[in-house]
Amino acid sequence: MVFDIDKAVRIAQKSEITEHIIYSKLAKKVGGENGKILQQIADDELRHYGIFKTITKRDFKPDAFRIYLYYFSALIFGLTFALKLMENGEDSAQKLYAKIKNKYKKIAPVIKDEEKHEMKLLKMLSEEKIRYASSVVLGLNDALVELTGSIAGLSFALGKTNVVGLAGLIIGIAASLSMAASSYLSSKEEEANELDPLKSATYTG
Repeated sequence: MVFDIDKAVRIAQKSEITEHIIYSKLAKKVGGENGKILQQIADDELRHYGIFKTITKRDFKPDAFRIYLYYFSALIFGLTFALKLMENGEDSAQKLYAKIKNKYKKIAPVIKDEEKHEMKLLKMLSEEKIRYASSVVLGLNDALVELTGSIAGLSFALGKTNVVGLAGLIIGIAASLSMAASSYLSSKEEEANELDPLKSATYTG
C-alpha cells in the first residue's frame, strides 16, 4: 500500500488542533503545576497546527469524538488514565511525522516538540496515585477477603440484618486500622522504599 504523504499531513493537522483542545480542557481541570505543563503542551499543539496549515493551506475542525473521549476518560477514570492514552497518541504522532519530514523539512521543530511532550507526559504519569497503587491494592485485597468472609459467616450464624451490619462495620474499621498500621511499619522499615510511610498507611487504610 502506497503511503499518501499529503493525506498524512491533513491527518496530522487535524490531530494537532484536536489535541490542543484536549490538553487545554485537561489543564483547566487539573490546575496547579501539572495544569501549567498541560497548557504549555496545548499551546505547542496550536503552533504545530499553524505549521501544518502553511502546507495544506486549509483549516480543519477538531475531532469532537476524541475530545469527549479523552476528557470524559479523565473525569471517570482519572487524569492518569487519560494521560496514558495521550502519551500513546504522542508516540504514534512521532512515527507519522518521521514519514513526512523528508518531504516537508519545516516540521522538524514539531517532531522535537512531540518528543518533549512524550517525556513530560511520562513524568506526569509517575504521580502519587501511581506510586501508592500497591498500597491501595493491598487494602482492597484485605477488604475483599477478610471483610467479605466475615460478613458471610455472620450472616449465616446470626441471620439478623442489623446485627450483621453493625458487626461488619466494626470489623471493617478494625481491619482498616490494622492494615494501615501494618503498612506504616512496613514502609518505615524498608530503607530502599521511597514511599512516605504515613501516606502509604493512609492509602492502605
